[in-house]
Amino acid sequence: MSILDKFWGIFSHDIGVDLGTANTLVYVRDKGIVINEPSVVAINQKSKQILAIGNEARRMVGRTPSHIVAIRPLVDGVVSDFEVTEQMLRYFIDKVHREKFSLFPRPRVVIGIPYGVTEVERRAAEEAALNAGARQVFLIEEPVAAAIGARLPIQEANGNMIVDIGGGTTEVAVISLGGIVASRSLRVAGDEMNQDIINFAREKLNLLLGERTAEEIKIAIGSAIELKDTLQAPMRGRDLVTGLPKEIIVNDEQIRAALKKSIQQIVNTVRTTIEETPPELIADVMGKGIILCGGGALLRGLDRLIKQATQTDVHIADDPLTSVVRGTGLVLEDLESLRGVLLPTKSRF
Repeated sequence: MSILDKFWGIFSHDIGVDLGTANTLVYVRDKGIVINEPSVVAINQKSKQILAIGNEARRMVGRTPSHIVAIRPLVDGVVSDFEVTEQMLRYFIDKVHREKFSLFPRPRVVIGIPYGVTEVERRAAEEAALNAGARQVFLIEEPVAAAIGARLPIQEANGNMIVDIGGGTTEVAVISLGGIVASRSLRVAGDEMNQDIINFAREKLNLLLGERTAEEIKIAIGSAIELKDTLQAPMRGRDLVTGLPKEIIVNDEQIRAALKKSIQQIVNTVRTTIEETPPELIADVMGKGIILCGGGALLRGLDRLIKQATQTDVHIADDPLTSVVRGTGLVLEDLESLRGVLLPTKSRF
């Protein structure tokens, strides 16, 4: 470590970032998770000025005049708007360092990125973080980070299976000796389920729904298998026939039917990954079970549906929403011994 590196280390917090399609979580070394905000940026299109980032920007979604747009700079977990992602990362880096005397924070940053992204997409995440003020950037595949966050012994010669259902992507991976042996990445996850609910409301109920309302309904009554008790929730939107506001009470059965196609795709992806896994590792997975993490793991009954489809035990990780960011944090705490799980970047140890 150079003298300059040590100098910056005094004035900067090393951070781990789960750069998600729906939410960005930030882990600060020795402190834990300090930021969990939506990956949303509000921009004034006339002046190209950024007005708000994170929670504040999310409150503006669907409620702004036409020249102010709230955008998500990440699509399917991948940087789609480079400059806006850079601004968002800078905002989070500055927010972490507010209470520490630091005019120019230059932290080391570990970022979780989806498995199977292209070289260009990988470079975009790295460059955005460097331009946002990071002095070193390390990239880790999200399934590996999630497995580390779920405290799986991934560096041993044992098979560990993880299913990470985020906002933009579902990633299924079997990990052994710190590397991915079999894996599938599917661009069907939480956002697609929200869209399913919006489509259902439009086609079956003649109701125009907003994205936030769809997500609230999914959280309130969404399920993957039949529930013992019927759940109901009000669905509020605009009647497509009269153009006036309307409220319809929907139940879990209707929402389950709306989500069925997306859920089936996720289950099929898990099965396909198992079929591609070497038999020795399958024996390990059968012994330990499949670990579910990411926001989608909280969908009622999804663990039981996957268990039925794969004939394998399924466990939901502790606090599944934060598995990836906790994994990046654990890598930060022990960069030396975990360097083998990181992807190649410009940054050197």
